[in-house]
Amino acid sequence: MPDYFPAFLDLRGRRCLVVGGGEVGQRKTRTLLECGAHVTVVSPAVTPGLAALAAGGRIEHRARAFRRSDLRGRALAVAATGDSRVDEAVAAVARRSRVLVNVVDRPNHCDFILPSVLRRGELQIAVSTGGRSPALAREIRRRLEGLFGPEYAELVRRVGAERRHARAAATTAAGRLEAGERVARLALVPTTVPGRSLRPVRLAGRALSRRAWDPDSPAVGGRRRWSIPVRNPGHE
Repeated sequence: MPDYFPAFLDLRGRRCLVVGGGEVGQRKTRTLLECGAHVTVVSPAVTPGLAALAAGGRIEHRARAFRRSDLRGRALAVAATGDSRVDEAVAAVARRSRVLVNVVDRPNHCDFILPSVLRRGELQIAVSTGGRSPALAREIRRRLEGLFGPEYAELVRRVGAERRHARAAATTAAGRLEAGERVARLALVPTTVPGRSLRPVRLAGRALSRRAWDPDSPAVGGRRRWSIPVRNPGHE
């Protein structure tokens, strides 16, 4: 199996192709739509869900068999017919057309594979086994759901805002780098309360919202350091 290059693609406004109108094709289509892609589905028949998306103008449906011309101008393609002969033919044509292609459940025919993704707002945690066991990747992702709850979406939003403020106060590249790293460290600092455990994200979010400048701290990279007020451990 190849050593895949992990990357997140910006598909907003990009034209993508899904060949296959079954449940798998529907899942791939919805994932692409969530990323802002313009999706065309090629299949003689489609699921009611895909039909509804087409009727609502969210996707284009070409109710026929795949043609090479369907790949023109595409950023990427997904072959999801479930027919190995058809899917492999789509992959071969895509490669000749220099379009990246994913063949569902056939990693040896893929230019890229899709990980199992945990999403919490703008936080995305991707889990991949390199195509060796998608089921294992899904199980690991399910276990991570208990560690990274919905509150992490708010944490990412807050840390992003604080990072902008901290970097704006720095005057050097090194200072900006350290500023971003320091905000992240403060956001995830573990905090304990006697007799119980609290999610660090809740406490960190509260601390970040009450941040203060410490004028007595030495400058780092041409700026002053963040000072997080000390909480009373007896109170949440």
